Amino acid sequence: MSNSTKYIGKSVPRVEAADKATGRALYGADIHLPGMLYAQVVRSPHPHARIKSLDTGPALAIEGVKAAVTARDLPALTDIGRALGNEGAMGLEWFRRLVLAHDKVLFEGQAVAVVAATTPEIADAAAGAVAVEYETLPVIGDVLEAMRDDAPLLHEDLYTATLGEKPTRPSNIAAHQEVARGDVEKAFAEADFVLETTYKIQRVSHGYLETQAAVARAEPDGRVTVWTSTQGIFNAQRQICAALSLTQSLLTVVPMEVGGGFGGKTYAAVECLCIMLSRKAGRPVKLVVDKSDALRAAGAGAGAYATVKASATKEGRLTACSLQLVYDIGALPNSHAPGGMRSLGPYKADNLKIEARNVVTNKLAALMYRAPGSTQGNFAVESHMDAMALGLGIDPLTFRMINAVEEGDDDLLGTTFGPIGLKEVLNRVARHPTWTKPLRGRNRGRGLALGYYTGLVNTNSSVLLHVHRDGSVTVVTGHVDLTGTRTALRQIVAEELQVPLENVTVQSKDTSSAPYSDHTVGSRTLYTFSLAVHSACGEVLAQMKERAAGRLGVDPGTVRYSEGMFRAGRGKSKSISWQEITRLSVRQLGGPITAMGSATSNHPPCFAAHITDVEVDPETGKTRILRYTSFQDVGRALNPGLIEGQVQGAVVQGMGWALGEELMYDQGHLQNPNLFDYRMRTASDVPFIDNVLIEVPAPQNPYGFRSVAELPIVPVPAALANALFRATGARFNNLPMTPEKIFWALREGSPSSRRRL
Repeated sequence: MSNSTKYIGKSVPRVEAADKATGRALYGADIHLPGMLYAQVVRSPHPHARIKSLDTGPALAIEGVKAAVTARDLPALTDIGRALGNEGAMGLEWFRRLVLAHDKVLFEGQAVAVVAATTPEIADAAAGAVAVEYETLPVIGDVLEAMRDDAPLLHEDLYTATLGEKPTRPSNIAAHQEVARGDVEKAFAEADFVLETTYKIQRVSHGYLETQAAVARAEPDGRVTVWTSTQGIFNAQRQICAALSLTQSLLTVVPMEVGGGFGGKTYAAVECLCIMLSRKAGRPVKLVVDKSDALRAAGAGAGAYATVKASATKEGRLTACSLQLVYDIGALPNSHAPGGMRSLGPYKADNLKIEARNVVTNKLAALMYRAPGSTQGNFAVESHMDAMALGLGIDPLTFRMINAVEEGDDDLLGTTFGPIGLKEVLNRVARHPTWTKPLRGRNRGRGLALGYYTGLVNTNSSVLLHVHRDGSVTVVTGHVDLTGTRTALRQIVAEELQVPLENVTVQSKDTSSAPYSDHTVGSRTLYTFSLAVHSACGEVLAQMKERAAGRLGVDPGTVRYSEGMFRAGRGKSKSISWQEITRLSVRQLGGPITAMGSATSNHPPCFAAHITDVEVDPETGKTRILRYTSFQDVGRALNPGLIEGQVQGAVVQGMGWALGEELMYDQGHLQNPNLFDYRMRTASDVPFIDNVLIEVPAPQNPYGFRSVAELPIVPVPAALANALFRATGARFNNLPMTPEKIFWALREGSPSSRRRL
């Protein structure tokens, strides 16, 4: 594609912005159907207990209560269901336990039953009337405790997933992964400088403002329709059909607008409950999860312990680095360890090793959370690299420039880097005032951290293009738009087909009318969709050229297209317009013009560097962020405005993770299940976040795009930790870095130990 573009590279406003700003946009809770019932979930008050008896009879006796379901109502698994359910990070058996507890509860707030009634008030009363008798069991609240040989088992049928032989006995370690190259122990023994530290990262909430909500309507003939806030309609359809033994062609999943997801709306448990109730009651059912229940039971970002050991020469070149990660994934096995495998991505050394474990505890399940598994490992690695540079007496940016990977280097998984932008990112940092301008004042510090991420692999996206008789174009997709994807696809189609932007409409349809697409996660959406759109637009132009050639009486291979005209030869007499072909196509030139594009892709790596300046109030320990700047290689900026919004949102989430957000447990009981005690960042807590977009095009993509939206959260906690070290002289190895921790660190450390830039 030419560097001279009309729409690509422009900050076009989001197409749905007006609807969201004015309240016209419809979310999952906005659906109201005739005869609709309201659902309420019965949740366990215990983090670990055996269900001795469960009786919904008292609830059903209440006037207005129309249905109640428990795990006994889940259908028997079929072979087809098992095949469908074996895909994804959480297996089918574990997902069904997320829907409803079976013989025992595994975390506080786990659903044990659900009721449906004619009003929300009656549903609340009915949920309180369900009689449940529990036998409490020992609670495992910490992963280190869970890994002990004598620890109680959460699951008697959980065997550690490894690449080697299957273990002979069950344990609380759900998965164990290891990758390595070279000989790290030998390198440590021979190094000039060696440093080892353990870091702790807390569990956090996804923090979406729109809670989970769904409406289901089951028909007498077996058809089912679900309206839901989900990050993937086809993913939800697959999960539901696997868990409830439904035929996929009978289930239609309709996407609503999503008020934030960040990985927390990737499992269709709420939808399954609505369907089960609707089939029993013969009426539509709505379930809206309140915020307290969402914090206790809807999903979280994983906590972790991370131990980093690194060695270097006295000149600052890394000789070895090892990272051991232990993720607290909560009560149900899920995949986070792969995220840790990215944690050493920015650094080259002959000897590297990463070992990661997923460990179950009696807490709500850790679902995918923006760059799952990566932020935890990055906090440890980037804090450690900062300490390495300090120990060696080398500037932290210089230390990273010495050890940064570049094109031709191999990552730890054996992939050779193609064109990547890390060196350019570091060079831009070195020239930028946010790094070069001295930071003045007491109790102030500047921190630097790198970030690395790759999107999901082997994901699929498809689009269907319709060219109308008036020359306008409709793009039909099955994706859920969380990040402005409809706007971005509109820009690409208008650019490729050289039609006015206002003549392109993008529609996100349901599972019965849209081509297949995987869910909106892993920074995969725009990258993969751009490939699909490129293919579909190419097919549209091929059809148009063939019809133009027939009209002009020339060979199709001689037809060129530009500026809305199809031309053959050099004379103006051999030309025909886009509008004329579309007008004539239906009746005279072979019928409607449609094209489908589909793509499966693996994502190129992307790198970032973050710099932040902070000031600490020594009387309160409160941190004030003075300035924050993100440098990120985006490949090519399709829509700079959308990218900057994604970066800023991710950085704010990272600030919350670093400075205060924490799901606080006492023996498995959540102590802060509300937004007053679980406090997220607001506009008054953060400065303006500057963005420096660096463009090193990815050769795998026809437009040069790279994944964007998840990477910006990854370096934030480490950048703030490194800045706080320089402001206070204390190294904070445990998140979150609350005012209380900083207050006591200032009093326990000696003034002479403080270091400031």
